[in-house]
Amino acid sequence: MDFKKSDYISKSSTEARIVKKKLSNTDLYERYAKLLVDYCLDIKEHDQLYIKTTLLAEPLVSKVYVEAIKKGANVSIDWQFKNQSKLFMQYAEEAQLKYIAPLYQKAVEDFNAYLFIRAPYDLEEKDIYDEKKFNIRNDAYEKLQQLYFHRTSDGSLKRTLCQFPTQANADAAEMSLEAYEKFIFNACYLFDEEPKEKWLEVRKNQQHIVDYLNKADHIRYKGDNFDISFNVKGRTWINSDGRTNMPSGEVFTGPIEDSVNGVVHFAYPSVYMGKEVEGITLWVKDGYIEKWKAEKGQELLDQIFEIKGARRFGEVAIGTNYQIQQPTKNILFDEKIGGTIHMAIGQSYPITGAKNQSPIHWDMIAEMKHNAEIIADGEVIYRDGQFII
Repeated sequence: MDFKKSDYISKSSTEARIVKKKLSNTDLYERYAKLLVDYCLDIKEHDQLYIKTTLLAEPLVSKVYVEAIKKGANVSIDWQFKNQSKLFMQYAEEAQLKYIAPLYQKAVEDFNAYLFIRAPYDLEEKDIYDEKKFNIRNDAYEKLQQLYFHRTSDGSLKRTLCQFPTQANADAAEMSLEAYEKFIFNACYLFDEEPKEKWLEVRKNQQHIVDYLNKADHIRYKGDNFDISFNVKGRTWINSDGRTNMPSGEVFTGPIEDSVNGVVHFAYPSVYMGKEVEGITLWVKDGYIEKWKAEKGQELLDQIFEIKGARRFGEVAIGTNYQIQQPTKNILFDEKIGGTIHMAIGQSYPITGAKNQSPIHWDMIAEMKHNAEIIADGEVIYRDGQFII
């Protein structure tokens, strides 16, 4: 059966799918909150829900809070104010860098639901980079981070990452705030009559792809200016259907660590640690990144590849959300763009069976809509942005 991009979007236009009454932002945030609580996190009575975000996201947090309380959950909220991370890294001494926030620790160790709402004041908040401080902080949180990955993989910690529209993100996407809000709502299918049912449809369609890929051993991504291959035998492909990320729309796994070979070029820009990086090319041999180059952001790239585990890949993936068609310099959306692939350096997701460990996980995105193929065990299964299996 052929699955094309039309299988991932409603057959009618977005306008035709809008409910008859005009939806206000309040209506849409209520829909958003209900989707997060009912579908993404599947909140039940007595669940302990940890919400981490900034004060800007209060309109969405208040709706999520109400929905979760109505379900019988207990809710704890960890708010961040403007420039908090920047101020901390500027003034913290070694003992403070090693200090682990008790609410976060409690949530990772004992809570069973975690919602991270991205709502940045400024994408340059983390612009102060002190390698020594950064490493001390990462080392302090390493064991807790590994527990986080373990619990989110075995299902004992239900986790969802989503976006609240802020001016900083709108500016990065070169949109007005109003246009960016609509972009988020559309990517999450909040204009559909039944957003949850739409995501259940996405889950069903993507499962066909996952079932096929889970029988494959060798995968090759091939485009005009890249050709890279890897082995996934024994690894598990995951159907990312909106439960761990909202929005979602991707299938992913972790490659066998020493099997990645070739050259890959990531044309899409990204923002990492508050810095923009563009035009990344990586040369890889036996799973190890031997050489790298960026058209913009070379200094940051040099620093990143000094970090433990950063020179191996933790994830390989294919974006399937055709509601998202433009890069916005926000990885939550850009990695899902229908007609792209992405590969992440650093930390693996244990749920896939992958084993690389690192303090970082950085997704890098390549365009696949023109003269590009994905080949599985010698058979072309994807061409020019669409699956043909």
